Amino acid sequence: MKTSPPSPAFTRVAALTAATCLLLAGCSAVGGTDDTSEAAAASGGPRLKISLVTHGGEGDAFWELVQKGAQAAAAKDNIDLTYANDSDPAGQAELMRDAIRQKADGIAVTLAKPSAMTSPVREARAAGIPVVGLNSGIDEWQSAGLLGYFGQDESVAGRAVGDKLDDLKVKHALCVIHERGNVALEARCAGVKKAFGGETENLYVDGTDMDAVTETVASRLTQDPSIDEVVTLGAQFALAAVKSAEEAHSKAHVATFDINKDLVEAVQGGDVQFAVDQQPYLQGYLAVDSLWLYRTNGNTLGGGEAPVLTGPAFVTKANVAAVAKFAANGTR
Repeated sequence: MKTSPPSPAFTRVAALTAATCLLLAGCSAVGGTDDTSEAAAASGGPRLKISLVTHGGEGDAFWELVQKGAQAAAAKDNIDLTYANDSDPAGQAELMRDAIRQKADGIAVTLAKPSAMTSPVREARAAGIPVVGLNSGIDEWQSAGLLGYFGQDESVAGRAVGDKLDDLKVKHALCVIHERGNVALEARCAGVKKAFGGETENLYVDGTDMDAVTETVASRLTQDPSIDEVVTLGAQFALAAVKSAEEAHSKAHVATFDINKDLVEAVQGGDVQFAVDQQPYLQGYLAVDSLWLYRTNGNTLGGGEAPVLTGPAFVTKANVAAVAKFAANGTR
């Protein structure tokens, strides 16, 4: 059947309707600035610019895992990801201000020293940039005005370690803090002390000098042979503590927070009793992905009311095989 061509008036209305739909699709205002639509992101259109700003030190395997998770989310979401880090709180604050000046579409930040980050977080919010927290600052993220938080409740994790030490019949635990004033690390040892029925003491070491860490822990073990457990707060420090016990001819066992490939092997070999895994890869992934979800669909993980917990989970000789293959891939 032959059909008649559309009238000029119909053609004009159709064109106007199509143009209006395109305009509406490209001009949503979630978060206070122009947003990239999900369709545009999926098709290789305009990319969101996300900045990940942490207090992590250079060459730290833990933060490499956080970055890998963030990069995986960025690749999935067509995000232009920038990573910046500075262990000095003033330096970290300035890095966040750099992200604000560069008009980032979203910022993920750690709050290891919350007071130093209060002002830049406020500046980001004033600029209409959504900010989420990860890894450190679980007690401060809401008051700081962040959209969400991804990490471990360090107090809960510490208490879980304290309970496990009781199960292992430990009498005297040495909790090694490698960064003075870091709220997450302090909370871990405080949690251990709160739950553990034996004696607990904190030992502060310079986490930037591994030889000094080994020497300081060995000296304390030599001074007090009653110490039968060393609890460290990072995988590399656990490996250093194993050396310390050997040098001090101490019978103290070693347990730790956090894992990496070498630590997994140490658990398999029995040099480290157990590790608490807070899943750093997952922290980086969720932080970046949550900003993409917020900018493209207005979603907030945890509803802005509760943190999204990534730990604690115990890794022991009994279950380490399930983690080992992922650790070998560099993602656990």
